[in-house]
Amino acid sequence: MPAKQAQVRTANASRYITRLCKHFAHKVESSWDEQQGVTDFPFGRCVMQAGEVQLELHCSAEDDALLERVCWVVADHLERFSVAVEKGEGLTVEWQAA
Repeated sequence: MPAKQAQVRTANASRYITRLCKHFAHKVESSWDEQQGVTDFPFGRCVMQAGEVQLELHCSAEDDALLERVCWVVADHLERFSVAVEKGEGLTVEWQAA
């Protein structure tokens, strides 16, 4: 199963997990606590892990096209939330092969 991962530097990892998962939960299955979140999209999955200085993202899907969709959705939302919610923190997600 194709997968990508990213480590995004932020001191607000736990807060982002909560915001992302709460947002995604309006449409898809999503569960979370302060340290980890899991969202199951119809086209793939994203697992989020909070560290002290970073947010770790791990996305997987059945094929490369679906994986790109999962990664795009997660990165797009995280980047927009980081500007709108966290007073312009302006995060950028750079994916790497897992």
